[in-house]
Amino acid sequence: YDLAAAYVTKEIGGKRQTMLAYNGSIPGPTIRVPQGAEITVNFKNDTDLPALLHSHGVRMDNAFDGSQLQQEEMKPGESFAYKLKFPDAGIYWYHPHVKEVFEQPLGLYGAFIVTPSDPKYFPPVNREMPLFLSDLPVKNGVIALDKDKTRGVLMGNYGNVMLTNGEENYTIPASARETMRLYVVNAANVRPFNFAIKGLKMKLVGGDSGAYEKASFVESVLLAPSERAIVDVFMSEEGTYEIQNKTPEKTYTLGSISAGGGIADVSYEKEWNTLSQNDAVRKSIDRFRAYFDWPHQRRITLSVDFFGGMQNMMGGMMMMGPSRDGIEWEDDMAMMNDISTLESVKWHIIDEDTGKQDMGIDDWTFKKGEPVKIRIENNPNSAHPMQHPIHFHGQRFLVVARDGILQTNLVWKDTVLVRSGEIVDILLDASNPGVWMAHCHIAEHLEAGMMFGFNVE
Repeated sequence: YDLAAAYVTKEIGGKRQTMLAYNGSIPGPTIRVPQGAEITVNFKNDTDLPALLHSHGVRMDNAFDGSQLQQEEMKPGESFAYKLKFPDAGIYWYHPHVKEVFEQPLGLYGAFIVTPSDPKYFPPVNREMPLFLSDLPVKNGVIALDKDKTRGVLMGNYGNVMLTNGEENYTIPASARETMRLYVVNAANVRPFNFAIKGLKMKLVGGDSGAYEKASFVESVLLAPSERAIVDVFMSEEGTYEIQNKTPEKTYTLGSISAGGGIADVSYEKEWNTLSQNDAVRKSIDRFRAYFDWPHQRRITLSVDFFGGMQNMMGGMMMMGPSRDGIEWEDDMAMMNDISTLESVKWHIIDEDTGKQDMGIDDWTFKKGEPVKIRIENNPNSAHPMQHPIHFHGQRFLVVARDGILQTNLVWKDTVLVRSGEIVDILLDASNPGVWMAHCHIAEHLEAGMMFGFNVE
């Protein structure tokens, strides 16, 4: 596959805007891969910016991870051949891993859909498609992102224009009695989405890295940046159904499904109404269950420091507790966020056993095939507590417990949302050798230092 990143023009907010795209489209081309296959992506940087292509969630060989620990930033005009292996079924995606704050929201994201080797792994559907959720900050008709200087480091750049598959008013044409599979990806820098479809019940069948142990009917699905959900919807009758982001304070319309194009040739209504158990997923998890009640072997805390004038301005707000549900759904500190920079705000991942932080953490070495239980605590007493999506490259993990409550109906993950004040225990399947990165997937927080390396040998 040939993939190139380049500038394009696109209408956003009624005005022509300069954006970025893979192969001229936003999102980039969907690459469908059979489970177990290996492909080569010949990537070229046709922008005036540094570039790296990261295949998010893919357990590929370490040399092709596309992060700063494995590869020098590609200069304008340079090319690189990424050789990628896909051992896991499900939805994965590709995006930049340098200047992500600027490049990704402008349109650099695209999907890998990995078709299961077992045709019965997922229930049958008439059609499937990726659905990228994102947002853009637009002020006075202009996209408010600076490619030379990162701002909004405190909260991250929440956008005020919502995009679904790169469009403001995205419509999916459908037929009555059609079952559709949506591979939903949160490609925003910071905004969490509570994905819902008004008037349609959703069947949640999969997450970051394949299927859940058992399918379930849900009203909505919470997705932090980089998290994915695989949902099936059944159009019982003709009609228009709003795609929504339903937060506690506000409901955004993200697009719609318009079921009015006749009747589907084949109906999978019976299969859609059946909540089946996925034996393959349960079997893949079974050998790890004995580790669920182990004491944690590593413990990290998420926190922040302020410097200079920012420290003085935040001084009177130091006692701010976390938000009611541990999630900042909007930028509720717009003035301070606007002036926060990489010089005034440093976000941290702290190893509680050694006191080391961020890229200073240098002793996380695990043996291949030995699971590792990791506790992640989001400090509610930090100078500014907010949620963080923590992503581990090259591996998969299980979310074992949240605030001590054991989780049921598991799914393999590569990113976990840790709400402010929350303690999350994960079990890392350290199965893929190499030196890898772990970090917060809020792009501004990653750039502000919230990352570290670990080794599987």
